[in-house]
Amino acid sequence: MFEKLAQIEKSYDELTEQISQPEFMSDMSTYAKLMKQHRSLGEIVEKYREVRKMTEDLQGAKDLADAADDEMKEMAALEIAEIEEKLPAAEEELKLLLLPKDPNDEKNVILEIRAGTGGDEATLFAAEILRMYARYAERQGWKMDILEVTDTGVGGIKDATAVIEGDNVYSKMRFESGVHRVQRVPQTETSGRIHTSAITVAVLPEAEEVDVQINQNDLRIDTFCSSGPGGQSVNTTYSAVRITHLPTNVVVSMQDEKSQIKNREKAMRVLRARLQELEEQKQHDALSAERKSMVGSGDRSEKIRTYNFKENRVTDHRIGLTVHQLELVMEGQLDEFVETLRTHYQTEKLKAEAIAA
Repeated sequence: MFEKLAQIEKSYDELTEQISQPEFMSDMSTYAKLMKQHRSLGEIVEKYREVRKMTEDLQGAKDLADAADDEMKEMAALEIAEIEEKLPAAEEELKLLLLPKDPNDEKNVILEIRAGTGGDEATLFAAEILRMYARYAERQGWKMDILEVTDTGVGGIKDATAVIEGDNVYSKMRFESGVHRVQRVPQTETSGRIHTSAITVAVLPEAEEVDVQINQNDLRIDTFCSSGPGGQSVNTTYSAVRITHLPTNVVVSMQDEKSQIKNREKAMRVLRARLQELEEQKQHDALSAERKSMVGSGDRSEKIRTYNFKENRVTDHRIGLTVHQLELVMEGQLDEFVETLRTHYQTEKLKAEAIAA
């Protein structure tokens, strides 16, 4: 392992030298790729250097304990105990960082939210979850663009599609897929009875054109007049677009923009992501079955996370994590859930690889 790490450190140092050269900084495309590589390796190298220093300090303390007087031996013993307590955790973190990364980790995502069981209350919660992810994206320095949304008359949404762009978006958002359940007293409830509603969230890695080749002959493109808010031209021009991928019968509609061209571009982004997901489902049946069971049908009984407003509690049922700061979570403070989930599934993957080996 340490031979591999030494090679990674060497590559990191070479990249550090490269990105400081003026000729690379003038080519923004190449520079962006190098910076992404540099950031990816940097986390590993930083942890490797930390482990290496701790290992060297441990050996130095042991040498000192063997050769020093009683007072120095006592100091060395304290240092040995401190390092031996911290070193295993640091080594475990380093092993996790060395796990093969999902090729989609650095991709942007298509976020889809749909109201499930619960009527108006489910649509209101869907709108709140969409806002929660917008706040989280803002905190991460990402850009979130709403592609399509179906509003309800009560201030909720039946469904919404958005694209989130930035660094490592999929790696952080991937475990948000599934049924999110809310328990609270609706504003329309006069008896004070708690209702349970549910929505579904799907997080798809955005597919590039090179990832998914689409034959234009396989597409049926229909245009129609937009409906809903949007200005004078909404119901008078054929700006809305519906694209049907005939071989798979996947349908994407887009009417958010006044321009038919822009609506078509947005629809194609969503279509590519959905087609890539279908292809991945065929190639990874086990993973597909797991994901489908996570997303489910939107029934109350299926859930990955519950938001209980009366008890100010949010619980992720996959890892048994409960946080009593619901208001902060709804403002996009999701880091504790995101990081704990990532660590949990990385650890599970490490265990599986150890068993396989």
